[in-house]
Amino acid sequence: MIGWIRFAITAVLIIAGLLFFISAVAGCWRFDFVMNRMHAAGIGDTAGLFFIVIALMVGSNAPMDILKLALLVVFMWFTSPTSSHMLAQIEYYTNPHLYSHVEREISEEAEDAEC
Repeated sequence: MIGWIRFAITAVLIIAGLLFFISAVAGCWRFDFVMNRMHAAGIGDTAGLFFIVIALMVGSNAPMDILKLALLVVFMWFTSPTSSHMLAQIEYYTNPHLYSHVEREISEEAEDAEC
């Protein structure tokens, strides 16, 4: 009986992880601005990997496997935001059209505030 419960929890967590990965792909495909795409990819990858690894931890019986998977989650939580931040910095410093994009949004907000 407990095996079926673990199987059901594992299946639900894997499906949740796959939904996050699919939403990350959809966000990268739909958004126009590179910073928005990077945000969607970073959040989707981190959450999707978290759910997949938690599912593997629930399905595993060996304590060392669970420890290794937990360390994998910790490692990914440190490296994924760091790499996203570095890519955002590269975009910020190398894209000459970035300011015009931000300026357009600021002017649109100012026009909305005047109305």
